Amino acid sequence: MSKHDGSMYSPAPVTAPVVGPGELVFAAVGLDHGHIYGQADGLLGAGATLRWVYDPDPAKAERFAERFPQVRIARSEAEVLDDPQVQLVAGAAVTSERCALGLRVMDAGKDYFTDKAPLTTLEQLAAARAAVERTGRKYAVYYSERLHVETAVFASQLIEQGAIGRVVQVIGTGPHRLGTGRPDWFFDKERYGGILCDIGSHQIEQILHYTGASDGEVVRAQIANYNHPEHPGLDDFGDAMLVMDNGATGYFRCDWFTPDGLQTWGDGRSIILGTEGFIEQRKYMQLGDPQAGPGHLYLANGEEETHFDVFGKVGYPFFGQLVLDCLERTETAMTQEHAFTAAELAVTAQLKAVDLAPRG
Repeated sequence: MSKHDGSMYSPAPVTAPVVGPGELVFAAVGLDHGHIYGQADGLLGAGATLRWVYDPDPAKAERFAERFPQVRIARSEAEVLDDPQVQLVAGAAVTSERCALGLRVMDAGKDYFTDKAPLTTLEQLAAARAAVERTGRKYAVYYSERLHVETAVFASQLIEQGAIGRVVQVIGTGPHRLGTGRPDWFFDKERYGGILCDIGSHQIEQILHYTGASDGEVVRAQIANYNHPEHPGLDDFGDAMLVMDNGATGYFRCDWFTPDGLQTWGDGRSIILGTEGFIEQRKYMQLGDPQAGPGHLYLANGEEETHFDVFGKVGYPFFGQLVLDCLERTETAMTQEHAFTAAELAVTAQLKAVDLAPRG
């Protein structure tokens, strides 16, 4: 195996901030999931200015302000939405409430940047599509397992450079650690949407993106609660197979079975098969080597077999692209149709899923 310094491929330079202070002002509303911190970090790294935070639970807003001391704690959601300086609202509300928040944000004339899953029902999807059409605002989605992971960004660059030819299949795994202290809504399927809708949306978005497909069909989907009878609403396992509209295929598995002895919350991986090679991502860790850290990508094609350690070398261009898209009304970071199609396929997978371990 060669060292990456000898490869014909290398990551694009890490992007710099794209705007100065005050050019793109955003707020954070709805702090039910910790992803809001990643959303804020990404926007701040792109040069955006954080002005407000609001959550009905003052303790959550205060914790957020401890992390981002420049922010002002709003007295109400309306105080944020009525502020003409705010151009973008980032939110990580309870999953089933994300669409309703987005509708209020867009009706207030602001763009919306929500955590995944962006919604939990097809009815919510129809309402979101209609609001985008009616208001002309954005309903952007934080699919963090591709957008905020350096191996995932570099994989896109390699595919664009033709390193593995045409992508014909994507296999993804999204294991997570359940841990302790989860809120009640996390175990209520109507509120979190089910495992394929929730963390499965990450995997489906990656399949869409890497295959270059516009749409797809959920051929088979499965869920189970294998080992958590105390939480009958929890899917602790889910998987699905998709056939995309360009003939490529995708398979993914997600679960809540990361063991306590593992060095991080989940050994997330993906294998992208092309006609001329393949890419494997080991996103967050090297099994058995805690010192190796995250950010490992493997490439094999007709010219080389290479291990890339990309931690700190790639960055996250999505956030700068999103900031400029909000200002210039473009769709460089992610098209609205792509964001909604990934959500639709995730909800559809959940609706079609066969329960392998019926509850009750």
